[in-house]
Amino acid sequence: MLEKQFYKTFLKRSFNIPIKVNYWDGSSAVYGTGEPQATITFKKAIPIKSITKNASIALGEAYMDGTITVDGNLQKLITSAYENADSFFHNKKFIHFLPKQGHGEKESKEDVQNHYDIGNDFYKLWLDPTMTYSCAYFESDQDSLETAQMNKVRHIIRKLNPQPGKTLLDIGCGWGTLMLTAAKEFNLKVVGVTLSQEQYDLVNQRIQEEGLSGVAEVRLQDYRELGDEKFDYITSVGMFEHVGKENLGIYFDNVAKYLKDDGVALIHGITRQQGGANNGLLNKWIFPGGYVPGLVENIEHIVNSGLQIDDMEPLRRHYQRTTEIWDANFNKHRDEVREMFDEKFVRMWDLYLQACAASFESGNIDVIQYLLTKGASGRVLPMTRDYMYEK
Repeated sequence: MLEKQFYKTFLKRSFNIPIKVNYWDGSSAVYGTGEPQATITFKKAIPIKSITKNASIALGEAYMDGTITVDGNLQKLITSAYENADSFFHNKKFIHFLPKQGHGEKESKEDVQNHYDIGNDFYKLWLDPTMTYSCAYFESDQDSLETAQMNKVRHIIRKLNPQPGKTLLDIGCGWGTLMLTAAKEFNLKVVGVTLSQEQYDLVNQRIQEEGLSGVAEVRLQDYRELGDEKFDYITSVGMFEHVGKENLGIYFDNVAKYLKDDGVALIHGITRQQGGANNGLLNKWIFPGGYVPGLVENIEHIVNSGLQIDDMEPLRRHYQRTTEIWDANFNKHRDEVREMFDEKFVRMWDLYLQACAASFESGNIDVIQYLLTKGASGRVLPMTRDYMYEK
């Protein structure tokens, strides 16, 4: 009886849409006013202790193993929880535990390889042909994901106001699309660094196949180990979310260190306008070591590193659409993914993608491009933003 009362109170406060709950004992209840917009079924009770320890982990793992099923739009359900101030995402009574993290060079390499070295064949199933695993940039509603990803890459490079023959460092270069586009289309000499063996191997292969060995280099190297090298431009996409709260200052200090005087950097990453945060489920199962910094937190580190801000652009809606397309692509290949891994992995990855889309949709997280200069802001850039959109 006490257990059911806990669930009633917990679920009633967790969503801002009406829901139906089917309990393990065959009983049902509707919480909220109106026709239920989703049905949650518990095949068995989740221990109250697990929910109060970290509800995100307990509920997420129950969904992954099939203890919980959802009939209805999962993204919409999670969005409603993010939008409800009393939900388990925001109530500290349900966040008593977070997985331990370490961000030394050894731990950072292990964290990156845990996520990105699942296998290129897996990522090829649901990413676009450019193998770009970050927020796309939709210039029109008709843009395909591939078009939007190339829009994003060129949008980033154009913001630098790049001059032919100069040098660019791409920190966390992924599968190389940005750095190789900078070399091919903007005539820059580029270096990319990654901790992922799979990414390193593919970028090396692309450099050889595209005849770019004289102007492009990829290194399997921690970004903190570049010594005294200096570059005219630095890009870094989806990187600072991996370095950990305690290393954010070091990250921006290194950006400043590797830039030449009056150099320009474009740093693109997931940011919370409300302040930095972890998510227990993602930290445990998807992104070990992950931390989404707050906007004010990032700005403070940027200023303390000696860099100046020339421009900031939030792209929240673009990342929402990106993750929605990724999830649709992923679900077209569920059977293939199940053969690669298992049903639990399939449910986990689908939950991850839909939860990300919901987090962007609700405004719980954002993604922001920071245009930075080493020297007086914008001294080497045009006076207006018009140059960013010239093609």
